[in-house]
Amino acid sequence: MSAFRFIILSVALVTSSASWGWGQTGHRITGEIAQSRINGKTAAEIEMILGKQGLAEMTTWPDEQRSNPEPFWQKDANPWHFVTLPGGKQPSELVSPTEGDALTALERFAAIVSDRQKPRDERALALRFIIHIIGDLHQPLHVGNGTDRGGNDVKVTWFGDQSNLHSVWDSGMIDRQGMSFTEYTDRLERRLTAGQTISWWDARPQTWMGESAVLRDELYPAGSEQPAALGYSYQFQYLPTVEKRLAQSGVRIAAYLDALFK
Repeated sequence: MSAFRFIILSVALVTSSASWGWGQTGHRITGEIAQSRINGKTAAEIEMILGKQGLAEMTTWPDEQRSNPEPFWQKDANPWHFVTLPGGKQPSELVSPTEGDALTALERFAAIVSDRQKPRDERALALRFIIHIIGDLHQPLHVGNGTDRGGNDVKVTWFGDQSNLHSVWDSGMIDRQGMSFTEYTDRLERRLTAGQTISWWDARPQTWMGESAVLRDELYPAGSEQPAALGYSYQFQYLPTVEKRLAQSGVRIAAYLDALFK
């Protein structure tokens, strides 16, 4: 059995982590929004690789596999969920580390999916990562400034509970709404206009990273006191931003996959 086939078939328990993308609900929302926007050919190409699995189901797989004890998941794949873009730098100036990051992984996996000579299980792993990484790059703190591990080192209380800024953005504000991913998707789909879909239809990672970096620098709590007490006021201010990034991520997943399978 090949290493990639072993990875595809292995099953791991899902555990929570402050450094995991949007969290399960958020990632599944992005996949569900994308599912309704990919064209028929893209849907058929995906089915040829992954069978009847929907995009929402695929989005969380790379995070779930982080519990897998295989060295591939514990070492190699860890850096592929984020990029580091220091303040004042443009995405065109991003310098990826030798171990890679979300951008280099996205480029690598796009090449694998596009190569029909590659084994199906290898293309499946790559496709799942692509869908996940696009979501990660729309979470502002996954385009880190290089000083605080994407907000993981910024201690806060979230409605009185000990937390950190990254966790609040990954899942805190989303889970606080008390909706399933299908309910939340319906809510966002009702608000998503045709004009927004057209204007957000952009398959360039540099666009997504640039937007995230601008947002990232605005969302840190004011003042130097830690832990900052975050609650209703912070949620009122930033939940619309969270929901916009989820919707944009879904549109961009569709845009990227349509371009990839063109």
